[in-house]
Amino acid sequence: MLSSSPTKRNSGFSQKHPFLFGIMLIMATMILLTGVIVAFRFFSGGQSTALDFDGDKLGIVRIEGLLTNAEKINTWMRELRDDDSIKGVILRVNCPGGAVAPSQEIYHAVIRLAAVKPVVVTMGSVAASGGYYVSAPAQLIMANPSTITGSIGVIMEMSNVVGLFEKLGIERQALTSGKLKDAGSPFRTMTPEDRQYLMGLIGDIHEQFVNDVAKARKIDIETLRPFADGRALTGNQALAAGLVDKLGGFEEAVEELKTLCGLDPKKPMPVVEGPKEDKPWLKQILGAIQLDIHTDLPQGGVVIR
Repeated sequence: MLSSSPTKRNSGFSQKHPFLFGIMLIMATMILLTGVIVAFRFFSGGQSTALDFDGDKLGIVRIEGLLTNAEKINTWMRELRDDDSIKGVILRVNCPGGAVAPSQEIYHAVIRLAAVKPVVVTMGSVAASGGYYVSAPAQLIMANPSTITGSIGVIMEMSNVVGLFEKLGIERQALTSGKLKDAGSPFRTMTPEDRQYLMGLIGDIHEQFVNDVAKARKIDIETLRPFADGRALTGNQALAAGLVDKLGGFEEAVEELKTLCGLDPKKPMPVVEGPKEDKPWLKQILGAIQLDIHTDLPQGGVVIR
């Protein structure tokens, strides 16, 4: 009489069909992950757009992290500028600086926005260099007493690996159309002529920065210069120097904006904020557990900070 052993008879599906079980397990994981993503998006809500609410409202523009691209920020500010239901705008700045051109593009976008409706800046932990640059055209700038701001200066950082190449026996060869084409190259020693040329670039950009701040803040440029040597200031120091107007946080800034708009500062109002961040779904989930990925500028780039 033939009989199956209990172990064999009761063996599970995973043992009989390991390949199919593996596929089913992967599918189940994907379905579960999709559910997590949907739930995350539902409960997080995301950023609103200016068309989400009827009636008067306030706009918020978040300027955060290193400034490397102005497109999304400027597009959002243009939408707020053109929407008549937006009575005023908060710029929430938490930015240590960044590349020069995006900072200038946002600076000019703030000028256009402030010409149409009140704009109030509220500074977070840091609003320095490029972060201060973009803040300057607002009608009112508020900082926390400990906010790090100012830092009106320009820096160009370059490495030099000539000594390393010599130790490794590597000889560098370069063909250029002119003697300044490879000025600042990490593969050769900088000459006095290179230094003069690069300092000319930095000096011109710095002068643009100082002039723009003086114009936006309506400060005499010679009064500004002592604070435009690259030094960072606390919110307290910036207030004394005339670089910010008042001390306070986000809530106080909203009340100040309502007052500038002729509204009751204590009356709640709908708020829309942006620009919307199109993060990959995995980064959205990781962001929910406070995992952030920081990027930096390429070596050799000109940075205002």
